[in-house]
Amino acid sequence: MQLTAPATPRPGTRTRDADGMAVASFILGLLGLLVFNVFLGPTAIVLAAASLWRGTARKGRAYLGMGLGVADLLVLVTLMQMDSTLSWSF
Repeated sequence: MQLTAPATPRPGTRTRDADGMAVASFILGLLGLLVFNVFLGPTAIVLAAASLWRGTARKGRAYLGMGLGVADLLVLVTLMQMDSTLSWSF
């Protein structure tokens, strides 16, 4: 009887997943400037941080996604202060 080791992911899979997370954080951060910034902003920040931690080759997109996620939250806070409510509308 031969025992086999459990399947391990290929080395390129982790980097490819990290690259996908970097792109996703950029897109979600960009969309968050327009809609659902209370959800999309933090999601973009978390995805960007995870992709940087995993060693993405797309560091620029990850940093842009993180910056856009922070901008989403700043837009939310600014618009909430202008309306003096916990929600905002145009």
